[in-house]
Amino acid sequence: MFKIQTLNKISPKGLDLFENGLYDIGSEMDSPDAIIVRSQKMHDMTLPASLQTIARAGAGVNNIPIDKCTEQGIIVFNTPGANANSVKELVLSGLLISSRKIPEGIAWAKTLKDKGEEAAKIIEKEKSNFEGPEIAGKTLGVIGLGAIGVLVANAALNLGMNVLGYDPFLSVDAAWGLSPSVQKAANLDSLISKSDYITIHIPQNEETKNIINKDKFKLMKDGTRLLNFARGGLVNNKDLLAAIEQGKISRYVTDFPEAELLANDNVIPIPHLGASTPEAEENCAVMAVNQVRDFLVNGNILNSVNFPNCSSDPGSGARLLISNKNIPNMLSQILAALAEENINVDDMLNKHRDNVAYNIIDINQKTISDSVVKKISGIDGIIRVRVINRA
Repeated sequence: MFKIQTLNKISPKGLDLFENGLYDIGSEMDSPDAIIVRSQKMHDMTLPASLQTIARAGAGVNNIPIDKCTEQGIIVFNTPGANANSVKELVLSGLLISSRKIPEGIAWAKTLKDKGEEAAKIIEKEKSNFEGPEIAGKTLGVIGLGAIGVLVANAALNLGMNVLGYDPFLSVDAAWGLSPSVQKAANLDSLISKSDYITIHIPQNEETKNIINKDKFKLMKDGTRLLNFARGGLVNNKDLLAAIEQGKISRYVTDFPEAELLANDNVIPIPHLGASTPEAEENCAVMAVNQVRDFLVNGNILNSVNFPNCSSDPGSGARLLISNKNIPNMLSQILAALAEENINVDDMLNKHRDNVAYNIIDINQKTISDSVVKKISGIDGIIRVRVINRA
């Protein structure tokens, strides 16, 4: 029986996919085989030796100690695209409230609740204080054309906007879904300088942290409206506040409000609602659970953030799953160890990602002995060895 620990409330629609009798599920769990998490921070957690995989029911994995997991051979999954529509809809809301002073108008109108019949006259007189431009005919720059960026770009076209897109790592799948009417920006600076509205949809890492900074703000049109529904650290807050003061940014809409921004009237803080829909939570849970099940039962990897995608249909014999450092001579040593035990390989798959590799080896017997596992585990550079026996 596999032990599954949940660190946050996970949608039952996903958890119900774990078959009764094969999985033990709980928020408190000794020696779990897998952890499913949403936003709980795991950096200070001690990762048990039993832990084989962590699945993040969402796209961002900043709350998971990726490097530590990789060193221990723990496969970390995320669920790209599962909450894409939910985020897209919030971005479209952000576009509208960045242009039209809708939140301010609503808040002001509520102050008139005691004015009686006078309220309607006051509203007609003062409504011009909350006017703003239409988005139709304006140019939206979309930084990052992954699952969310593509949906946003296509939707903005349908709203009558001109759309520029920039993504140097555009995937084939994303390209298939992107409307041909989205114009390709030559580079990030070109997109920034030509856009009336800019929305960010890239992951945060060492290369992208503070990517929108004082140098980028200088390139923007006066009065640019900036939207950030990706990660707060992509925008340098100090430089942002200066850009607002200088008139470069007229409105900043963020789903990651920080204390230093909350006092600024031109910042519209949304309390991280991007994936806060029941549909998104269900989609993320279902994808996370399916990935965990396939890994635990078959050893297959799909949508890992630290190991290569590697999957194949299992044969009738045992399956050997090996993660190792991506260094020369590893595969030959593994195969030599199997040959010494007179084990014949029926099929195998070897994939690598950066400094690590993952191997799926199907053999022509039902079980693999502990002595074989011990021998392979002793090879210098091996991170983890796991066996799925068929008997």
